[in-house]
Amino acid sequence: MVKRSRIIAFLLVVILLGSTMGITTSGILKNIKLGLDLQGGFEVLYEVSPAKKGQKIDKDTLASTAEALDKRINVLGVSEPNIQIEGENRIRVQLAGVTDQNEAREILSTQANLTFRDANDRVMMDGTDLAEGGAKQTFDENGAPSVSLKLKSAEKFKNVTEEIVKMAPNNVLVIWLDFEEGKDSFKNEITKENPKFLSAPTVKEIFNQDTVSIVGSFTAEEAQELSSLLNAGALPVKLKEVYSTSVGAKFGEQALNETILAGIIGIAIIYLFMLVYYRFPGFIATITLTVYIYLVLLIFDWMNGVLTLPGIAALILGVGMAVDANIITYERIREEIKVGKSIKSAFQAGSKGAFTSILDSNLTTILTAAVLFFYGTSSIKGFATMLLVSILLSFVTAVFGSRLLLSLWVYSGLLNKKAGWFGVKKSAIKDIAENYDTLDLPTRWDRFDFVKVRKLFFILSGVLITLGLVLILIFRLNLSIDFSNGTRVEVLSDKTLTTERVEAAFDKLNLETDDITLSGDNNEVASARLKDVLSKDEIANLKSSFHDEFGTDPSVSTVSPTVGKELAKNGVIALIIASIGIIIYVTVRFEFAMAVAAIASLLHDAFFMVAFFSITRLEVDLTFIAAVLTIVGYSINDTIVTFDRMRENLTKKKRLRTFEDIADVVNVSVRQTLTRSVNTVFTVLITVVAMIFFGSESIRNFNIALLVGLITGVYSSIFIATNLWVVLKARELKKKGTIKTVKEKKKYSDEPQV
Repeated sequence: MVKRSRIIAFLLVVILLGSTMGITTSGILKNIKLGLDLQGGFEVLYEVSPAKKGQKIDKDTLASTAEALDKRINVLGVSEPNIQIEGENRIRVQLAGVTDQNEAREILSTQANLTFRDANDRVMMDGTDLAEGGAKQTFDENGAPSVSLKLKSAEKFKNVTEEIVKMAPNNVLVIWLDFEEGKDSFKNEITKENPKFLSAPTVKEIFNQDTVSIVGSFTAEEAQELSSLLNAGALPVKLKEVYSTSVGAKFGEQALNETILAGIIGIAIIYLFMLVYYRFPGFIATITLTVYIYLVLLIFDWMNGVLTLPGIAALILGVGMAVDANIITYERIREEIKVGKSIKSAFQAGSKGAFTSILDSNLTTILTAAVLFFYGTSSIKGFATMLLVSILLSFVTAVFGSRLLLSLWVYSGLLNKKAGWFGVKKSAIKDIAENYDTLDLPTRWDRFDFVKVRKLFFILSGVLITLGLVLILIFRLNLSIDFSNGTRVEVLSDKTLTTERVEAAFDKLNLETDDITLSGDNNEVASARLKDVLSKDEIANLKSSFHDEFGTDPSVSTVSPTVGKELAKNGVIALIIASIGIIIYVTVRFEFAMAVAAIASLLHDAFFMVAFFSITRLEVDLTFIAAVLTIVGYSINDTIVTFDRMRENLTKKKRLRTFEDIADVVNVSVRQTLTRSVNTVFTVLITVVAMIFFGSESIRNFNIALLVGLITGVYSSIFIATNLWVVLKARELKKKGTIKTVKEKKKYSDEPQV
């Protein structure tokens, strides 16, 4: 008898979810803050140094500097800036959506230390003598822009002017901004056509007033900027740029549109695959995956997170990962159906059996995402945050959401004896009376002996690793400025670019480039590297010149040698910590031999990613480290799924007495899990390939690294990790003679023991 109430409940749940998502999605998308790589803007990492001799840089100094920077950002009118204190002497500022990046850079880094000096450079007054908010942009008697200053004390100004008058013929009051002791002087600057001081009026009489006018060759914008700076107050320290990146608004818009398109294509193909291969459960998966995407965006909005380009990539990648849990569960259910169980019993047993595999694989990925977040910077943290949210929500939606929705149909009775709805042919179903175990089911891979050819795979990997090492030593890695130092410039044009035209644009500014590469469908994007780290003034000139030449603001990134070394060191530390964490976890959940085999295969995957980038000369940047750690976390999923099945087969066998027993466990386990391993990797590959062909050029290398890692990952999980376990277990067998593979429960009795 069909329980229609459960089907009605399913329809009501789907309608409720669909209507809720339809009503609220547009609001969520509007609320989510976009990072500077998606809407343009710039990020700068300042190294803080003392402004005066004997000054100490402590927490209070950094806090007051951050507060001063925040006041200046308010002048710019940037909504929701991000200012972070890092370490003992650094401050990171991120301004997404800022329209005039040159102005923002100037306002942030200018110390704005106002001083009134005599002709001998002696300080008469300084910025502390200004009334709060006392600077205003005005016009002089000739209609020229000027800055009016209101002082705290008219008496002090009277005393200063009285002293200056007595210094005739050198009776000038020189107004300076950021006077550098030992370097600047009035005597030197007065001889120049464009002196550094703001103005130097001659004082012929004593002024008993609390206002001063700064008159110079200002534009109205310059006068307004100066008054805003003076009102914001002087910085208590000196700031030096050690890392910066700026993205033109057009770059951000294009990157956003391309990546969203790639995501739609990739997700649509995954939906189609699930429907065709898994039939009705695949339909359930498409519902829960849609809910998963909605929930990720909702939680990210609640977290007030900033969505970056790598973050969108993590969301799209997360869809491929989220479907893994569905595939593992559905494959288990299909196995239970094949041994002759009813749909209801198969659903219960399959869901229960899949849980541990899903839990273990997700926890290892969470571990690497946490390491990425801790050691990553800016956009990489955004990627790690999105990855963490994605993993947690995929677990909830795939394990509990899919199970709930599918259970309503299963328990309704409508699916009874409808194995075809699960993609299982009647000819593949055994009679329940045969008492078949899922571990004994035949597979399409039964003719393959994976252990027998282990030496062939070891030799193949060994040869490739040796060849890779030689090639890395010869070619080395094409390190981006992230891990060395220098400047990277990206240009986007409406028209086709040529190397000669871009090179000529650099020559105008007397800048030498290491190399210029063209990309895009019509070669409308050009990238160039410069060995030198450009100063803020050089960057400002470059951006203005290139805007005139190509019609858009270029993206400019700079990295100092110190920061480059730190980023490289942090990348290595992150990989080591992730590896140690996985060894500990797999040892606790499985056994030490499996942990060693798993880590060896993961390092094998990471090496091939490095070797591939060395041979192809693709640039290794920060996102490459993120890709390696993502593969370390994800690739072990397949290994854990196989190890989980090996654990079941070991429990069934109870003892390993011969090498053939060890080989049999591995062969049977690999055959039984190979289909799901291929399918889980295939769904992630779909999203990665879609992002390579349709996504943003900015993260193409990241996606290529993922592609290489995924392919080598499925190879190493099947042929390397399992066979390494065989070798380790064979050695253990040789020492012990027999290996117990199941823990016998102690029997307790109140009878006396003899």
